[in-house]
Amino acid sequence: VQLVESGGGLAQAGGSLRLSCTASFSLDDYNIGWFRQAPGKQREWVSCITKKDDNTYYPRSVRGRFTISRDNAKNTVYLQMNRLRSEDTALYYCAAESWGKSCETGDYFGMDYWGEGTLVTVSS
Repeated sequence: VQLVESGGGLAQAGGSLRLSCTASFSLDDYNIGWFRQAPGKQREWVSCITKKDDNTYYPRSVRGRFTISRDNAKNTVYLQMNRLRSEDTALYYCAAESWGKSCETGDYFGMDYWGEGTLVTVSS
């Protein structure tokens, strides 16, 4: 069971990046969330897409700027990040949840599988 994030890098404030999360297993039966952690800070929930109906959820900090989507045929979930800010700088992780509401509520303790993260740096 493996989740691999990619697409991180350096972006200017106001710019965009698209992150990818590719799984070694079928994502059809999983809710997928993105979380991030900046140095010295707690892990923060960024978004969730559910396995049923592809419902999406975001915290206020990224709503309207970030978009999560999934391509089950490719076992990949994407996070499109627009209008980036310096405070978006963090290590971004994707995580999978087989059952429950941890993903949509941002409860990272309830997620079942995690990737190792991809670093996003936003320069102001």
